Parts: sequence; structure tokens; C-alpha cells
Amino acid sequence: MMKKPNSSAQKTNANDFEVRIDTLCRAQFGAPVTNLKRLSGGASQESWQFICDEKAFVLRRNPGGQKTSQNALPKASEAAIIDAAAVAGIAVPRVSYICTPADDIGEAYVMDFIQGETIARKILRDAEFDVVRPNLAAQSGELLARLHQIDVATLPELPYSDAQGELKKYAGFLHAHKQPHPVFELAVKWLSDNLPVARAPALVHGDFRNGNLMVSPEDGLVALLDWELTHIGDPMEDLGWPCVPSWRFGQHHLPVGGFGQRADFYAAYRAKGGEIDEASARFWEILGTLKWGIMCAVLMSSTFESGADASVERGSIGRRSSETEIDLLRMLLEQD
Repeated sequence: MMKKPNSSAQKTNANDFEVRIDTLCRAQFGAPVTNLKRLSGGASQESWQFICDEKAFVLRRNPGGQKTSQNALPKASEAAIIDAAAVAGIAVPRVSYICTPADDIGEAYVMDFIQGETIARKILRDAEFDVVRPNLAAQSGELLARLHQIDVATLPELPYSDAQGELKKYAGFLHAHKQPHPVFELAVKWLSDNLPVARAPALVHGDFRNGNLMVSPEDGLVALLDWELTHIGDPMEDLGWPCVPSWRFGQHHLPVGGFGQRADFYAAYRAKGGEIDEASARFWEILGTLKWGIMCAVLMSSTFESGADASVERGSIGRRSSETEIDLLRMLLEQD
């Protein structure tokens, strides 16, 4: 049975964390911290907003400040990639400081706060986003085209994973789980039989979707966030992932994130010099749906059950695997 968290210990740890953040701010920015609060969302990483010298910042770190997981970049590498993206004209928050062991905060970095919205429900439904919503698919295509043209030789060492490697990794997670998931097994078989032709490797964000897109009611897409899964691989992965049905949040008639059509997404990508293999992009949509299902059924739920992350968000995400099973059946039957 999972142990119940100790509330008094949690309060003490929170106070200690604020003291360490305050020490960092005084040393690096010359002022005390105020208005420290944890931002909602982000089941895999922590984001803390605070004010220092009348300027808003966000500190991003691994859960509890622990070492990077097997699937995430070290925070220093993540920050370096964000800097490279900024040079390429991609909308990202400016990295202000990379934490060191002396800060006693764990793997983390501080970035400038950008005003906008990441909650999909609001972006897809609230009237204040009505004007910018029709342009989001094209803005996304343009951003990804710039990202995929970054010279990988200028980047820090990054992991490499192509379609076959991603499929093998997640099939491994599934089989190690030792629980029956016949729909997932069917998808693994289909994907194994339909691997795309290898493409020239590119920088891949790895998690380009609703929740990681910062949108403002005035300008639309203003920042791409959460770079911990960035790697070298097939650029079609980034075109398939935002079309995974789970990221549409009920707006299934708009396959690109619930806000746009593939035609607009692809046209903008091509207009900025990107080349698309639509069959490969579809493969990555199906593989992405399988990956998310396995993340829910295996990775998220096991992390919750072990007590490593006892958040309600982590536990509730673990129950969403049934949705992906329905999505996979529809996709394999070409009904989506």
C-alpha cells in the first residue's frame, strides 16, 4: 500500500525550497524572491513562477530536483537547445540562469516569464482566442520548419532515436509491464510492418503539442515550452505528435491539436522550406498514440503507485490509456 504523504514534512520542505530560491535570486539577480508559486500542469517536470526585482521568472526543474530521468535531457542541455532555438528565430523564453550544485536546488534553470495560455480547454474554446485560433496550425508549421533546419552539428550531444528505435523502446516498456493490452500489441504489429523510410536526421522537439504551446489572445503562438525530450531523429515525429487524438481535447474535427487542419499545418511547413512525407507523418501519429497509451498505462501509473510522484494529476493520467485504445482502433481501421 502506498504511504500517505506527511503534510508537515511537505510544508517544511516547501519552506526550505523557498529559502534556497531566495538565496539564488539575491545572488544572481540582486533582489529577494516574492510571489513564489508552483504552476499547474507539467506532470513530468516542475515549473515555479516568482518575482525578482519586479521581473517575472519561471524556474524549471526535475521533480523534487532529482537527477534527470532516462527519457529527459539534463537541464543544462535543455537550456542550450532553447538558446539555439532562439537564435533560429523560434519563439522561446530566454534562459536567464542555469542552476549549479551550489544552489542546492537540483537540476534546474531559470527563464523569463512569458505571458500567455497553455491550457488547451481555454485555447480551444474561450472566445478571447477566437481571432488567433484559426492561425495556430500555420504558426505551428512555420515554427517546426525553422526548428528542423537548425544545424545539428552546432548543438550539444543529444540522444538519437528513429521510428524503429522509438517503437522498440515503447514496446519494451509494454512487455516489461506484463499486463495484457491486446490493442497495444495490435498497434505494435502494424507499426512494425509499416516502418517509414529513413530520413536525414534533424533536431526534434519530441513533445510538440497542446500544453507545451504558449498562446496569447493577441499574437497566437508566442512560445514553445518543455524541451526535455528533444533529440535527433525523424522530423516527421514532430508533425505527427500534435495530431494524436488525445491532444485535440474533444475537437476531433480539427486534427492538429484541436485547432486546425493538416492541410494548413503542412502548407505552412512547406512554405518555410520543410519537406513532408505524409505517409510517414501518419505513421508517427499512430506511433504517438501508442506511445501516449503506454505512458499512461505503464509509466505514469507506476510512478504514482510507487509513491515517487503521488500527485492527483499523475494518478489520473494513468487512467487515460483506455482512450488511446479506442483511438488506435479507429486509426488502424482508417476511421480517424
